[in-house]
Amino acid sequence: MHIILQNYKYHSVSRFSRLSVLRGLPLYRLAFLLALTGCCCLLACNSTYTPKRKGYFKIDFPAHEYQTFNQPGYPYTFDYPIYASVTRDSSFFDTVPENPYWININFPRFGATIYISYKNIGDQKNPKEPSNTFDKLRDDAFKMTYKHTYKASSIQPKVIRTPNGIGGIFFTVGGNAATAQQFYLTDTTRHFLRGALYFDTTPNEDSLGIVNNFLQKDLTHLINTFKWKNIGPPPPPSARGTAQ
Repeated sequence: MHIILQNYKYHSVSRFSRLSVLRGLPLYRLAFLLALTGCCCLLACNSTYTPKRKGYFKIDFPAHEYQTFNQPGYPYTFDYPIYASVTRDSSFFDTVPENPYWININFPRFGATIYISYKNIGDQKNPKEPSNTFDKLRDDAFKMTYKHTYKASSIQPKVIRTPNGIGGIFFTVGGNAATAQQFYLTDTTRHFLRGALYFDTTPNEDSLGIVNNFLQKDLTHLINTFKWKNIGPPPPPSARGTAQ
């Protein structure tokens, strides 16, 4: 109890001493101190706060160099980057692909994959289902792309015609959709190939934008070097449908 009283007396004397000092100041000095304190408070309250921009890890991109995919028996050929690998797709949503020409182009450095599916126009795997007409395959490609509408801020389809005379559609998907780039290539009579770029991470347009832009050059090169290898007889005219 004695210590508490001593502390109390000490603080009381300290407060009294400070008040005495202030009372001993000339009036103009006291007014100056009060004005200076007020200005400091106003400047502190009205100062502009500039938030730091969100940063991401720096990515060192390799040079764009390519090699040719031209495996025996496959109905197509194209160039793909040397920093990617091609593997055969052995499953499609827990089912077996309808032909052996489905492949994955893997980019382990970026955690990305281009999924390639191929279908013969006119084939009918299941007699109870419609055959693979061009119209059906084209409509399916649009439906699969526009499934991302709920996450996408925009979807822009663009008609493409390559130097090798290959036609198709390239889809640019904006926003935080699971895929930002999809396409299909076809001759409308025999071959139909669809590709989609996916990342093994949560979609984020800001963080993945620079990688998407880098891989878009590889996709463009793949499409521009793509060629069909006509294997087998053409399908009957009834399966060809109408060109897009």
